[in-house]
Amino acid sequence: MISYPQRARERAMKVEEVILRAVSKQITFWQAVRILRYSPRHLRRIMQRYRHSGFDGLLDRRRGRPSPKRMPWTVAEQILCLYREKYFDFSVRHFHEKLREEHGLLYSYTCIKRLLQSAGLVVRARQRGPHRRRRERRPMSGMLLHIDGSTHRWLGSEPYHDLLVILDDATSEMYYAQLVEQESTRTVLAALREVVEQRGIFCALYSDRGSHFWQTPKEGELVDRQSLTQVGRAMRELNIEMIPAYSPQARGRSERNFGTWQHRLPQELRLRGITTVEEANRFLREHYIAELNQKFSVPAAQPESAFVPASGKDLDRIFSVQQERVVNQDNTVRIANRTLQIEKAKWRGTLAKCRVLVCEHLDGSWSVHYGPHLAGRYAPDGSRYRGTQAALPEGGNPAPPAGFPPSAATAEESSERNQSGHVMC
Repeated sequence: MISYPQRARERAMKVEEVILRAVSKQITFWQAVRILRYSPRHLRRIMQRYRHSGFDGLLDRRRGRPSPKRMPWTVAEQILCLYREKYFDFSVRHFHEKLREEHGLLYSYTCIKRLLQSAGLVVRARQRGPHRRRRERRPMSGMLLHIDGSTHRWLGSEPYHDLLVILDDATSEMYYAQLVEQESTRTVLAALREVVEQRGIFCALYSDRGSHFWQTPKEGELVDRQSLTQVGRAMRELNIEMIPAYSPQARGRSERNFGTWQHRLPQELRLRGITTVEEANRFLREHYIAELNQKFSVPAAQPESAFVPASGKDLDRIFSVQQERVVNQDNTVRIANRTLQIEKAKWRGTLAKCRVLVCEHLDGSWSVHYGPHLAGRYAPDGSRYRGTQAALPEGGNPAPPAGFPPSAATAEESSERNQSGHVMC
């Protein structure tokens, strides 16, 4: 005899009560249909079984019978062997995709998850935390970009590295993803410059309160918006708003994105035998970023883009580490154990005792600026690049031509202008 659980018997008792009330004309047949949420045909079938078998006719007769949609045991063994031997470090979602794409097993995600959990290969997820309200996405791409880094053993047993990712809030499309030794000012500037060069200038940047993004006078309190870091100064020069996040939940979109990265990237690198940072970054640039964008990006609410072209911006100077220095009497600047010698320029006899701006560029080279003038470019070791002054207009002024004939025009140009009737100064 089949034993039924208490809930099944309570459900049958409720059905019996409704049927008896319908038979005794206390309620109509259609009211009984609405109460039990049965179709009229099924309720007639249940009432006929009740007249024939009594209370036992109300119990579910499918109990104890195997489902016709049940997975064959041979297929279940195949799936479990694949997970143990080849995909042991994959997430359930990632493993389910591999089963469909590479092994032709078209079972549902829930079926695969329950199979792995029942075999003890996957731990059941803990109960979710408190309810939080979902923040709506920005309507257009380029309105808000998330930047964050995740520390993980991306290359298996290798030391920890940081994965630096920039993604769009409107579409979750990833514009940049690279492995670096450690998230720092220079790596963040390099990432932002690549996005600005490829996409354009965006509206706002959402980040955590790392020291390379913000200065926080006291731990856990508000950031100081007046004291800018190098990243903050670069964003201000491009008129990009910076938004600090005060909790991991505030950056939920990028945090969930890193959960996907940590459950997929190490496994993909292992399957391809990639063991170095250079090979991993090449794989990310050429293949994997596009693959993840195809799977997880969503269309924006509005098809327009908020990106603005960065034409006319000196990105080489903006995305550099800038420091102010006072020029010595011998027209040299001392910085980072290097001595930068400033040559004589046409626009000023000497820069001694003048305050100049020294820029360390992302490629390791240096430059010295005095107002709008470029005083010199230098190699990473501090030696001066030859021909720097000759390659610049007006002895180092990077400003564009004014649009009128300069005073140092050639005689041939002057004669041509005189014949055309222009007034010469």
